Amino acid sequence: MQVRVVTSALALGVLVVVVLGVFLSFSIRDGLFEQRIDQIEGENAALVQEVQADFSTSPATSTGELQALLRDVILKLSGAGSSAQDYFLRQVPGQGLPLADPSSRQNLPVGDVVSPELREATLTTDGQVLQSVLIPAEFSETGQDEPGVVVGATVDLASSGSFELYALYSLASQQETLGFVQRTLAVGALVILAMIGLLTWTVTRQTVAPVRRAATAAARLGEGHLDVRIPGARGEDEMATLARTFNETAANLEEQIARMEELSAAQRRFVSDVSHELRTPLTTIRMAGEVIHESRDELDPAARRSAELLQTQLDRFEELLTDLLEISRFDAGAAVLDVEHRDLRDVVTAVVDTAAPLAERKGVFLSVDMPPVPAAADVDPRRVERILRNLVVNAIEHAEGDPVEITVAADDEAVAVVVRDHGVGLGPDELNRVFDRFWRADPARARTTGGTGLGLAISHEDARLHAGRLQAWGAPGQGASFRLTLPRRAGIRLTGSPLPLEGPSRAEGRHVPTGQVPVVNPPTGATPTTIPVLPSAEEESR
Repeated sequence: MQVRVVTSALALGVLVVVVLGVFLSFSIRDGLFEQRIDQIEGENAALVQEVQADFSTSPATSTGELQALLRDVILKLSGAGSSAQDYFLRQVPGQGLPLADPSSRQNLPVGDVVSPELREATLTTDGQVLQSVLIPAEFSETGQDEPGVVVGATVDLASSGSFELYALYSLASQQETLGFVQRTLAVGALVILAMIGLLTWTVTRQTVAPVRRAATAAARLGEGHLDVRIPGARGEDEMATLARTFNETAANLEEQIARMEELSAAQRRFVSDVSHELRTPLTTIRMAGEVIHESRDELDPAARRSAELLQTQLDRFEELLTDLLEISRFDAGAAVLDVEHRDLRDVVTAVVDTAAPLAERKGVFLSVDMPPVPAAADVDPRRVERILRNLVVNAIEHAEGDPVEITVAADDEAVAVVVRDHGVGLGPDELNRVFDRFWRADPARARTTGGTGLGLAISHEDARLHAGRLQAWGAPGQGASFRLTLPRRAGIRLTGSPLPLEGPSRAEGRHVPTGQVPVVNPPTGATPTTIPVLPSAEEESR
């Protein structure tokens, strides 16, 4: 900002100085020229009167006398102390006198100074006629081309007729004065511009420096340095008020965030402690429930149903406690990977086998597209299996009886799995919250597998723990697609994925391309097909 302000001020200053300089230069030039012209006109008028007086009193009648008179007049004019450099006398054309035209400088041709236009104007005008000329360097006193003025007038000799009198005046002195003034103006302009730049720089520095400190402090505050403050909050000016306001805001923000962190830590400790504390009574209740459940055949129908419900709810309760404990580990930074070099095709096969009964009950056709070569990576098989199980089960739950496609692919840097359904889909707001804890797309929706609302949140954390990505796509009525991308080895920074996120469309989803393994539990009435179990990478190497 400081550079922009100084540049703008200098640009405006240059414009003003140039306009003012040009105006002053032209004004001074015109003033000097007009003043000199007035002086020349007055001086030349006196010379013409003097010559006319000499001609009027001269008794010369013969050619020799007339020629001598003309020379004497020129010599008298040259020694009269006039500011004119040269004088010329010329006979008016048509008089036929055998006279030579004298001049004060014989080596300066009169034709180089007196133009035909000036001569014609002199002959047709009663007064003086002026014309600007350029005095050549070889005839100037300074040895350089000089500006000048030639003044013409006519004088009458009673015995011989009329003569043209021309006087050459130099404007070198005025030109030198104008050059000096212009150089002075240029130096003054440079000094003024330097002063404008220095003044603008000083003023803007006093203004920009506090703003720069405030911007730096705001950037550090945005980076999480809540203890940053702006110095120089003393005074009553605008910058001091801004600094005080910023410091007060930062202090309040630091206090609020510290309070929220304490509350969040207390909540995490509470969830973790409660989850651990509930383990013991849950174990006791489960043991008692299992005893009752094993003896349910000896109970009356109402008690038998209660025993079955108790067992189901205990399973859900234990699943909830397990998810809460896992979330607590992520929050505490205690989650670690148990890495193995595994082929993701084996993991996908195990997940599909596990989800097959649910797919059969829901009437969902599963298809799996796997590459012919191993898609091996350094992963934690338990966590990756949990991610894929959550994705597949959710896809079956929301497929609305349409097919679910599972695609596996790999490249040199990453392996990827896409789970695509063609059910109710997800809207923009739902996509923004799909990985939030305890959030469900439709809480009123009937579910056959229970659920805690933590599955996708835990899956997202598991993917991040692998330095991978879990991404979602969806559109209302067009289904949803989830893509898990994991690096093949530790240290690889993901820049893309081997598979597109969106996956095939609904029409494409009903077709099983060649090379796909058709599936597990096709819709009712179809012949079931078993997915062959692929050999692991270790078995292939053996």
